[in-house]
Amino acid sequence: MRVSRRLTATTTSLALAVAGLIIGTGSAAHAASCSQDYLPLPDPTCQPGAYNPDVTQSTIDSTICVSGWTSTVRPSSSYTTALKIKQIAEYGYDDTSTADYEEDHLVPLELGGAPKSAENLWPEPRYGDTTASNKDTVENKLKKYVCNGTVSLDDARSAIASDWTTALSSLGLS
Repeated sequence: MRVSRRLTATTTSLALAVAGLIIGTGSAAHAASCSQDYLPLPDPTCQPGAYNPDVTQSTIDSTICVSGWTSTVRPSSSYTTALKIKQIAEYGYDDTSTADYEEDHLVPLELGGAPKSAENLWPEPRYGDTTASNKDTVENKLKKYVCNGTVSLDDARSAIASDWTTALSSLGLS
């Protein structure tokens, strides 16, 4: 009788473990909840963008307009790599090589984007016609325009969060 109970307990434990794996795998199926349809932009339901509350129009001269300031708030690569792996699965990318993506801030640190918010970070492909390096150019120009007073911080943030590929033109800039 004891052998039978142990066998039943072992079988039950194994069944629960398998169920846990199925539930865990089920979350991976759920994880493909972010759509690639918006590329080269992130899915706005997954990454709407988020702001660093320490950066406002009145603090830009002591934050984003100070050379090197972003390095004081940039998250560690161990943090962004772990998030990148999770989000690559959430987007259901066939290519799962982390080297093919930049874990990028939708609202960049240069404009006071939230450094560690998953709502502001997403795995941006390094391949295609419009890549992470193209976005970097837009970010740098917008920072320059904000810091020299050509455009407000709120307008720059809103434009880049809406569509970084048209952010400059939507503000009448080039």
